[in-house]
Amino acid sequence: MFLLFVPIISNGQTEEKQVNKLIINADMGKHKISRHIYGHFAEHLGRCIYGGIWVGIDSPIPNTRGIRNDVVQALRELDIPNLRWPGGCFADTYHWKDGVGPYNDRPSIVNVHWGGVTEDNSFGTHEFMELCEQLDCEVYITGNLGSGTVQEMAEWVEYLTSDAESPMTKLRKENGHKAPWQVKFWGIGNENWGCGGNMSPEYYADLMRRYSTYCRDFSGNKLIKIGGGPYGADYNWTEVLMKEPKNRGMMQGLSLHYYTVFKDWGNKGSATQFTEEEWFGTIKTTLKMEELISGHSTIMDKYDQEKRIGLYVDEWGNWFDVEPGTEPGFLYQQNSLRDAIVAAVNLNIFNQYCERVKMANIAQTVNVLQAMVLTRKQKMVLTPSYYVFKMYKVHQNAILLPSEIKCEEYQLGEEKVPALSVSASVNKDGIIHISVVNVNPNKNMRLECEIRGAKISSVSGEILTAKEINAFNDFDRNERVFPVKFSGAKLKGEKMIIDVPAKSVMMLELN
Repeated sequence: MFLLFVPIISNGQTEEKQVNKLIINADMGKHKISRHIYGHFAEHLGRCIYGGIWVGIDSPIPNTRGIRNDVVQALRELDIPNLRWPGGCFADTYHWKDGVGPYNDRPSIVNVHWGGVTEDNSFGTHEFMELCEQLDCEVYITGNLGSGTVQEMAEWVEYLTSDAESPMTKLRKENGHKAPWQVKFWGIGNENWGCGGNMSPEYYADLMRRYSTYCRDFSGNKLIKIGGGPYGADYNWTEVLMKEPKNRGMMQGLSLHYYTVFKDWGNKGSATQFTEEEWFGTIKTTLKMEELISGHSTIMDKYDQEKRIGLYVDEWGNWFDVEPGTEPGFLYQQNSLRDAIVAAVNLNIFNQYCERVKMANIAQTVNVLQAMVLTRKQKMVLTPSYYVFKMYKVHQNAILLPSEIKCEEYQLGEEKVPALSVSASVNKDGIIHISVVNVNPNKNMRLECEIRGAKISSVSGEILTAKEINAFNDFDRNERVFPVKFSGAKLKGEKMIIDVPAKSVMMLELN
């Protein structure tokens, strides 16, 4: 990030004024921003599935075959491209056959990772596939490599996708679904360096190849197999998985997990009661995502110059302490303007690295961590993060436009971060969208934008901000954080001048 200084003559004195400048090359776009970068994650954790998505067919809460209508409608408005399930750590304790067949015959399970609660397995494979059909999204299933068997995972793939005559397809038909489903994304385990088995990368690589071998393509369905990748800056894990051709031949994607935890894992801070120091620390911590993607991409480029294997950031987002009075193992946290800023900054980073990043899944969809929606019995709240995803959906499957930004920095004490974050794309109709984030909570910015290679006749937009840095939407009161029309961008000759308010996320549309 660079600074431009322009001398200004005032009362005979020469002063220096910082100029923020953005250059967008509208005629040089080559790489598509995969819509799957805007994916989501629903784990059996707290009230994400039970009470958040699944209420059961006999619930007084309006539902379609047991799935909450209001949640589905809200997620459909995001054009949700894919949904990852059943975990997370839960995935490597989940045995799929416990979750099929008549409800009364399904055995219960203790969720050993999240609160030690007993689940009745009423939400299983058929219910998840029904959910994805209602959402009109792609299926992303994480298989159990940690405590499951090769046969178990192989039979799950067959149960879901085969139309041959076999014991698994017979079982599926007996359970009420004659035709096979289409399943696109398949995770070969989850966090196998930790809750998924505490493995070394070498040992996991051996298992990944074995399990992947038996996850076959049936009946025209073609799996995209995703190897369990590292957490954060564990570059050695990526090196081990990528350097052997036999490993690369067994996967089409490699996952990366990284949570924005500013303080430490034992004291992550409040989601709503925080200082500017904590705001700044969260922004600085989340910006490390670019360093991580760059570092892991460099290793992947060394062994995969054709970029055949995608980087799948299938767990990311803010992680704070749970709300007071809630079960610690349920990870229920509120969602403020700070979360919206973090979501937008990360999405801009993913867009910029779309040549390698092919999927990202924010954690999680409902009532857990940086959720899109919160529910309380019959009520539902849309979070600030939800609105960022709604604003940003215009980038899905658009062509990334190369851009260069030179901007001032947001400084607190001795530390600094770039004040502005941007990404730009052009859709199939030739409409350009520019997303701009001002992470400075105190200062409005003026951004001078030059669009090269395109003639712009009009600009419109919307903006999300709030009066307080910790503003959030809650039950039984009016929304405080939501997008409104933005008119602070003006065309001036060949340039566009944008007045960017403090602590804001905006999306501009150029015709």
